Amino acid sequence: MRVDAAKTVRELAVELPHATRVFEKLGIDYCCGGGKSLEQACAAASVPVEQVLESLQTPAPPDTEGEWNTAPLQSLIEHILARHHAFVRAEIPRLEALLAKVNSVHAERHPELGQIQDSFRGLGQELLMHCMKEEQILFPYIIEMEQTLAQRRPVRPPMFGTVRNPVQMMMMEHDSAGAVLRAIRQASSGFTAPEDACISYQTLYRALADFEADLHQHIHLENNILFPRAVQMENGA
Repeated sequence: MRVDAAKTVRELAVELPHATRVFEKLGIDYCCGGGKSLEQACAAASVPVEQVLESLQTPAPPDTEGEWNTAPLQSLIEHILARHHAFVRAEIPRLEALLAKVNSVHAERHPELGQIQDSFRGLGQELLMHCMKEEQILFPYIIEMEQTLAQRRPVRPPMFGTVRNPVQMMMMEHDSAGAVLRAIRQASSGFTAPEDACISYQTLYRALADFEADLHQHIHLENNILFPRAVQMENGA
């Protein structure tokens, strides 16, 4: 298929199931910065747009993530909770322990580790609170709204006025988390362990890279699919 480079990264990430893998590999922001055109995003990442277009136009492998553009919102939310919220909760304490261990041994030769540790500590606290707000307030209301509309009953007005209000707040928090991870990536030279890195040091940087990749997919599913669909559902209620 022919891909239009004038489309936004967000549009392509939603339309092409394999696009997020391409963007992740090439360092193109498809979650928080998804509003840029593909041409603009490629320029920002210093990647030739022709290379990206070729990758996007290559036949995609079978999609194992599900068709989230049309699946029930409850199914998408359950996927986000099981795959991404669970990952966040499991990885934060593991990464904090690894950071403490590596920092205690290597901080004198690599002072950037202290900055990374402080940044990740704050990020972890913010993400855990963020997940709790989604789980206790926003996600239950979206599920209730979907079920109510399926039963052709009037939707209960939420205490937050409109679903757009918490959605906007969650997207702002996504932007903040993305900025912190970009700073950590920069401080760690792209999660590249130095030559004197021990096994724990190498493990830490691989785990941070995995955490970043998972958060990108997590934010993509919410910013680009779940939230727009929830707002559209409310508008049509």
